[in-house]
Amino acid sequence: MNAQLEGIESITGTYPFDLKASLRTLRINRFFWHLARAEHRELFLRDEEEAMRREGLSEEEKALVRTRDWLGLVRYGTNFFVLEKFARVVKMSNLEVYAKMRGESFEDFMKTRRVPDAR
Repeated sequence: MNAQLEGIESITGTYPFDLKASLRTLRINRFFWHLARAEHRELFLRDEEEAMRREGLSEEEKALVRTRDWLGLVRYGTNFFVLEKFARVVKMSNLEVYAKMRGESFEDFMKTRRVPDAR
């Protein structure tokens, strides 16, 4: 085990993205990474199911994408930086994603920010 991650399991809400997670989730992370390319974005927006099929996503991965389960994707081992690409494709800001991850409406989430009027 990576010495830097020793005891990490005792920190609630921590989902480390290490080499092991990276290898296990390579397929879905590549799927999201490919959304940086116009042809992949266009296919996804036209036919999500076909885009996921072409990338070989598992049924579990497809369900996470279909439901936009942001926290589920992080728990699964998806890298947050590729999730940002996905958020842009589905026209969501980081703040909207964070609200979903916390199970809050965007409005309620923004009330917890130091600059609640920021967007």
